[in-house]
Parts: sequence; structure tokens; C-alpha cells
Amino acid sequence: MADPKRPRPMPTPETKHFWDGTRAGELRLQRCDACAKVYFPPRPFCPACASQSVSVFKASGRGRLFSYVINHRPAPGFTGEYAIAVVELDEGPRMMSNITGCPQTPEALVLDMPLEVTFETMDDEISLPLFRPVQG
Repeated sequence: MADPKRPRPMPTPETKHFWDGTRAGELRLQRCDACAKVYFPPRPFCPACASQSVSVFKASGRGRLFSYVINHRPAPGFTGEYAIAVVELDEGPRMMSNITGCPQTPEALVLDMPLEVTFETMDDEISLPLFRPVQG
């Protein structure tokens, strides 16, 4: 029988800052010190210019729904249908996540809808960044 829990991400030295941030309730991104490109996922060099001079910063946690698919197949840690989404962050990069706080239907998941990050604690070390419709 499969484990009913959601699969746990495995942090690496290159992603430690990201997972430390989510545990602290912050979405942390990287910016190249040479060309100013903001990027995700975490890596030790800029994907645009290959500079190894990069900085970590706290992102706004806001973005827009760029694309999604609604998964209908059973998966460990999920009950019912759920959206697998690509969120375009206000800072520029796109990241995959899940949408929470609204029905998982095409009527509720409107492309370009404003989203904000929220965090789901898995354990003492991992909190997952999820996105919900901007409140208010």
C-alpha cells in the first residue's frame, strides 16, 4: 500500500536557502549580481549569463496564474481533484505549485488571476509554497 502522505521534497545545498525561507514563511528567489536576472529554480549560477555572483532575496510572494492542469487521478497526499499550476511571479520567474483556497475547477481557476503565496507545513524542516487567490 502506498504511503498516503504527500511526497517530501529533498533539499540540497543549492536549494537550502529556498527551503529555509519557506520554513520562515518567505518565498526566496535568487538575483544575478552581474546582469540582475531573477530566476527560479535555485542554482549556484545565473542561467542567463553564467555568473556565479548571485544573491538571495525575499520575494513579494505575489503572482498570476499562468497555466494549469486539473489532475483527476489519485495521488499520494491528495484528496480528489487538484490543480497543478504554473505561477508567474511578480519578479518574473515562473514556478510550479498547487492552487489552494478555491474550487479546483476551470470556472474558479481563471488565467491571469492574481495569486499570493501561502505555506503548508509538512514537518519541522519543510513547508511547501502553495498559492491562493489574492484575498480582498
